[in-house]
Order: sequence, then structure tokens, then C-alpha cells
Amino acid sequence: MLELIQTSGYAGTGLNAVIEHAAAPKGSVYFHFPDGKEGLGVAAVELAEAQFAALIAEAAAQAGSAAGAARAAIEALATLVGESDFRLGCPVSVVTLEMGAESERLREACATAFESWITPTAGLLVADGLTETEARSLATVIVSMIEGAVIVSRATRSTQPLHAAADVVVELIEGRIAQAGGAR
Repeated sequence: MLELIQTSGYAGTGLNAVIEHAAAPKGSVYFHFPDGKEGLGVAAVELAEAQFAALIAEAAAQAGSAAGAARAAIEALATLVGESDFRLGCPVSVVTLEMGAESERLREACATAFESWITPTAGLLVADGLTETEARSLATVIVSMIEGAVIVSRATRSTQPLHAAADVVVELIEGRIAQAGGAR
């Protein structure tokens, strides 16, 4: 379901397509997801949430700073989007845009996913010297910028928007950390 949402959108992904793509018996899909497509959608959003959270954690472990982690995560996304021939993007943004006003359950799953990316990003910023409030605000901007850059990259069939976002995010982080160091 996750891959189909990324390529066809939530609305464009029917249960029969999921069953065919998964090569699973129809009965087992309904057994595991008795609430049908909405349950599959929530599970797909949760999987995307976990995958990006793992990407953030890996980038943080390797980079040693919030700015380095942000660049590494964005560059990894640029690679993923480019190597998929611009077919794959963020399924959480897709589900949010398509179903956020239609399904409270899907909207909540998407909000939880975004929060799971904002919180560790804010934690990295706090570790680099920002206050909790400053870090939370900047982390929200960073996640929002990345989401927008993924969408623009897919639309333009270019990873340049993601690379540009990485540069600006690094500048923002470094500038805010330098500003915070001077103010303390």
C-alpha cells in the first residue's frame, strides 16, 4: 500500500490493486485490515513514519550535528526520489492532502507521523544549543521545507529543489545556533 500511495496516491489506490501488488489472498487482507482501505492507509502512514524516523536517526548518528544530520537526511531523500524516476515521494503528505479533511483517523496518523519527525529533529537542535521552544519551531520549519522540496522535486523531475533545501536548512540551523550561542 505504501508504494502504491507514493506512486498513485491514496485515492488512486484501490484495494484490488493492493491485493494484486502484494500477491496476497483477498481474505488475508480483510483479516488483517477488517476496516479495509482506511486501515491499510493508516498502516502505510505508520510504515512511512518509521522509515523516515530511522533515516533521521541514522543521519544523526553519522553526522554528529543537527546541520549535518539534516543535510544527510535530505540528500538521502534526494537519492530516493531521483532513483525512483521521481515516482516516489512522501506518502504522508499525499494522504494528508487527499484525505486529511475526509478521514479523522488518517489525518491523525499523518499528524503523528509528522510529529515523529519534528520531535527528534528538535532534540538534535536542543543538543546543539537551542532552547526547546526555538528547536521545536525550527524543526517544524525544517520538516515542512523538506516536504515541500520533495513535492517540487517530483513536479519538476529534478532533485535540485531538495539540494537547495538542504543548503538553506543547513544555513538556518547554523545561523540559529550561532545566534543562540551569542545570546547566552
